[in-house]
Amino acid sequence: MAVAITLMVSCNNVEKRENETKTISIKEDSSVTYTDGSVTMNGYVAYDSSINDKRPVVLVVHEWWGLNDYPKSRARQLAGLGYLAMAVDMYGNGKTVDNPTDAGKMSAPFYKDAAMAKSRFDAALAKIKSYPQADTGKVAAIGYCFGGGMVLNMARLGDDLDGVVSFHGMLIGAPANKDLLKSKILVCHGADDQFVPQKDVDVFKKQMDSINADYTLKVYPGSTHAFTNPAATVVGEKFKIPIAYNAAADTASWKDMKEFFGKIFK
Repeated sequence: MAVAITLMVSCNNVEKRENETKTISIKEDSSVTYTDGSVTMNGYVAYDSSINDKRPVVLVVHEWWGLNDYPKSRARQLAGLGYLAMAVDMYGNGKTVDNPTDAGKMSAPFYKDAAMAKSRFDAALAKIKSYPQADTGKVAAIGYCFGGGMVLNMARLGDDLDGVVSFHGMLIGAPANKDLLKSKILVCHGADDQFVPQKDVDVFKKQMDSINADYTLKVYPGSTHAFTNPAATVVGEKFKIPIAYNAAADTASWKDMKEFFGKIFK
């Protein structure tokens, strides 16, 4: 994933933006803290400090492993595209896990209690909107696996987001309500995803169609769950779970996301 590697830079390093000659300087802040009630979250913010104007905000919600290096690398990529990006800490205290058993235990409460998940997400949203670089009238969220399901729920529950993008995320969640949904939706789904079977896709489409939601479903052939994460193949083999990286689907879905942002942030 050449772009991700290119943008994994330390604070104030200078890079070339893809297909442009302008130099950029990625500023990282890994010491971001914010609270939701008694819980302290440890977020991560990245942006191009060479841009003087305010820029659209994109929140990144992690996989069920927690806020590890992967969502941070995506935040850096988004910063390179000119966005103010924040990798969100849904679990609190920067907690991460490294095996499916613990990941299932950590993520389960957020599926069961949508209001609690929304409260955690909204705390991050308020934090990033406080940055002077933020164009608070242009806000989106993306999420991976667990995070994909979370951002879809945030949209269903009425968060004021221009758009959300789910990458190999869980599609079944909170009920759809046309009076609450404000966001445009892009779903990037692997055709061979065993965690999100076709029946879930069909239910999601029926749900969205029932309220005339503005959504797009992209299906990438030959791709399984976690197809965007270069570490997925090794992890899948280690724990014998059906996840794997697919470079073609990763590239295509990122391109689809960029085009989606180009439309919603006009």
